Amino acid sequence: MTMIDVIVPVYRGLAATRRCLEGLFAGAQRAAFSIVAIDDASPEPGIATWLDELAAQGRIELLRNASNLGFVRTANRGLALHPDRDVVLLNSDAETANDWLDRLHACAYRERDVGTVTPFSNNATICSYPYEGWTGGTPGTLGLAGLDRVFASVNAARHADLPTAVGFCMYMRRACIDAVGAFDAERFGRGYGEENDFCMRAAAAGWRSVLAADVFVFHEGAVSFSGERDALTTAATTALLERHPEYSRRIDEFHAADPLRPLRRAIDDARHALGGDEARQVYAERNDELASIVARDAERIAMLEAALAHAQRGVAEAERCVAERDAEIAKLTPAFRHAETLALERGRELERINASPLLRSLRRLTRR
Repeated sequence: MTMIDVIVPVYRGLAATRRCLEGLFAGAQRAAFSIVAIDDASPEPGIATWLDELAAQGRIELLRNASNLGFVRTANRGLALHPDRDVVLLNSDAETANDWLDRLHACAYRERDVGTVTPFSNNATICSYPYEGWTGGTPGTLGLAGLDRVFASVNAARHADLPTAVGFCMYMRRACIDAVGAFDAERFGRGYGEENDFCMRAAAAGWRSVLAADVFVFHEGAVSFSGERDALTTAATTALLERHPEYSRRIDEFHAADPLRPLRRAIDDARHALGGDEARQVYAERNDELASIVARDAERIAMLEAALAHAQRGVAEAERCVAERDAEIAKLTPAFRHAETLALERGRELERINASPLLRSLRRLTRR
């Protein structure tokens, strides 16, 4: 079986990082793997101390950046560490359970052209469960391990194609990395957008991105970036669309088709069948989803109404300008008509002068 590096870039959030690594230690995997933590010059002394302890115990392989390189360059350092191994990039604010890695690995090798694999998560944009935009942490009452077991059972060996992987937990086959290259650190800087660009380049080279529908990984979200997130995502979106203008269309088509709905519904049904509080939680989650859709639609309507009002103001201003121009033209029209009358009279006077016998006689004398 292929050796796998689980690469965890670390910057901020000692508590989240502890949960992440302890979850990796607790999991029971058949796959051979190594945990590679990369300290990106963390400003939290507790993180460096704890990572040093783990490395001394032989529980992790520790790399440390001399200065803060940002997520993309740190991830690239991990990708280059063991060039014969597959890689899982795992955010330090993610938590795994059970034999999660075995299932990701199985999905990656189920078909020969799979390049990346992403699991379901509470916070993973297009790969979110119970729905995209959910902010309630691990859904239901079963806890992470219990919910992950439901995914493993109900959606066993099921997968679906994605337009892009989601970088919080991204299995990358080494053959795909070799074919496509590393992340574009020059274009995507400190983070966000690099995995989307990688997947677009991979798709152009014949590699697919898929969802492992039988894996659920918790993701807290934005622990390391926190205050930078909005600026980074805006810059990343601009850079991504400049390079891949078709990306938005692919995402829109994916949302319209919603190929993950049957996979989510299967989990809902299994959880609902458990009855009690878990069934009530499923019902509440779907009500929340409906409310979020209504709120989102209301927001879109408000935006459209604002745009319409702006357009109407523009039309009114244009009409005002036209009216003012017409008024000025109306003021000038009599002057134009008077000038035209004078010009016509002047023309007729010149014709009379040119036709007079005296002028003809003078012209004959001049020619002599």
